[in-house]
Amino acid sequence: MRPGEARFKDLGLTRDSAPDTLIAAMAENPILIERPIGLTETGAVIGRPPETLLKLL
Repeated sequence: MRPGEARFKDLGLTRDSAPDTLIAAMAENPILIERPIGLTETGAVIGRPPETLLKLL
């Protein structure tokens, strides 16, 4: 996660927040995701750089 992101602070999150809370926050606020993950039925990749997602798709 990006704990330095303003949205992280606006939501009142901390590094000690419950995992379920952090996951829900990332689902609702993708800006909080440090390294996006692409998933398909055939595999998964970390989306940095973005070109790695194209290889998966």
